[in-house]
Amino acid sequence: MKILCIGQNYAEHIKEMNAEMPTEPVLFMKPDSALLLNNKPFYLPDFSKEMHYETELILRISKVGKHIEERFAHRYYDHIGLGIDFTARDLQRVAKSKGLPWEISKAFDGSAAVGEFLPVSDFQNLSNLKFHLDIDGATVQRGNTSDLIFGFDTLISYISKFHTLKIGDLIYTGTPVGVGAVHIGNRLEGFLEDRKMFDFEIK
Repeated sequence: MKILCIGQNYAEHIKEMNAEMPTEPVLFMKPDSALLLNNKPFYLPDFSKEMHYETELILRISKVGKHIEERFAHRYYDHIGLGIDFTARDLQRVAKSKGLPWEISKAFDGSAAVGEFLPVSDFQNLSNLKFHLDIDGATVQRGNTSDLIFGFDTLISYISKFHTLKIGDLIYTGTPVGVGAVHIGNRLEGFLEDRKMFDFEIK
């Protein structure tokens, strides 16, 4: 399975990162060793002094597809989940300054926390989904799919130009404004609408 990730997909987050508005989706990948499942704790790695959370909705691919037309893209995912794209912001900053790839700051072991998944059929309107992250009981990040620059179907169509999508592949769809650092002892709880999707600690 593949973990496909989209960067810079919420306008306010782009502003907070002092980045330029993209004209097409910003795509990068994580290996399967990045998966952090079953609410296992995230252990801060010793190679970074500035580890950030990025809360994201995740699509789970349910059908093999290549060169998918946007009007048919909704047929290729059947569940939506919530997770964290952990980012070594200090390493990313150095990579960006040198024009180098981001993977060293994004694709390390345990960097893709994945919570529960819910059937797409549970939701009336995928274009108006609310989600948020609480750290130690306080809400630190909120998002809504109405603010996506590139919607779910656009992302699937775009990605499938380059990569054959296979059953079980995951697509992280981007993070809204409000990213920040995590520290040892923090408890992270993620919510999609009113449903708690993950609950784990930083160690």
